[in-house]
Amino acid sequence: MFETGKIAIMGGGSWATAIAKIVLEKVEHITWYMRRADAIEDFKRLEHNPSYLTSVHFDTSRITFSTDINEVVRACDTLVFVTPSPYLKNHLKKLKEKLHNKFIITAIKGIVPDENIICSEYFRQIYNVPDDNLAVLGGPSHAEEVALGRLTYLTVGCTDEEKATSFAELIAGSYVKTKTSTDVIGIEYASVLKNVYAIAAGICNGLKYGDNFQSVLMANAVQETNRFLRAVYPIERNIYDSVYLGDLLVTGYSNFSRNRVFGTMIGRGYSVKSAQIEMEMIAEGFFGTKCMKDINKHFHVNMPILDAVYNILYERISPAIEIKLLTDSFR
Repeated sequence: MFETGKIAIMGGGSWATAIAKIVLEKVEHITWYMRRADAIEDFKRLEHNPSYLTSVHFDTSRITFSTDINEVVRACDTLVFVTPSPYLKNHLKKLKEKLHNKFIITAIKGIVPDENIICSEYFRQIYNVPDDNLAVLGGPSHAEEVALGRLTYLTVGCTDEEKATSFAELIAGSYVKTKTSTDVIGIEYASVLKNVYAIAAGICNGLKYGDNFQSVLMANAVQETNRFLRAVYPIERNIYDSVYLGDLLVTGYSNFSRNRVFGTMIGRGYSVKSAQIEMEMIAEGFFGTKCMKDINKHFHVNMPILDAVYNILYERISPAIEIKLLTDSFR
């Protein structure tokens, strides 16, 4: 069985904190990379993340914190990247250590802006990480519910099934159920699209469309996801698995979903900039919308929901007008 070795959490946000909580329930020690030294000092003093999931207590004697990405990569075997996708390139710019012999797990549900590629592809192209050393962590999983110990289902995707199984077994526990998949590309693209569709759900919520329409929107969103995945990576998959449909539903319906909250603000009349300022957190679907719009220029998949969200966020078309046009296209 593949051994994960020394594990590092790469990022300091809410999902990074939730994953650290899960991993520390199964291993004695982790390394944790954070960009800001002051956040690390506050974390050590308070024994919890000062900015995210503050109710989760950590035994900091079991954590080696560092702001030096090269030191962390050098010391660890498995690297779990949980930085917001818009910041991934900047974090990695300082990297001099090689990544090709590390087991890279991306828990980033977004696309690398400017590059317009999913994160696993970025590690493959730029850092020469082979497919069997690349994994994704997906599934319906709000960090806030993990913090509360609520039942959560996660999927580890990797072309090397032994490595996927090893990490899946490591993070499985009393409130975390896991499964594996070889559909790395499909899982990543689905996790990007569900953020876009959650923004659409939020916009409709802000416009006071009811539950009846929300269900139709989600039904069309899963069909749209399936059309795109079949075009970009046509393998046998069950689009109704939790890592696809489940993640879409929880992000589209839950009040924990920052993308839904962002969309609701847009639907209520906020500008994009004012909504971003008030939220103080990254809504990855905003960046994902433009990236997916650009990517789809190569595939020409019929994606009316994606197009509508793009028109609202980037072309400044009235949400009321754009969603009305969208409703007319549904049956």
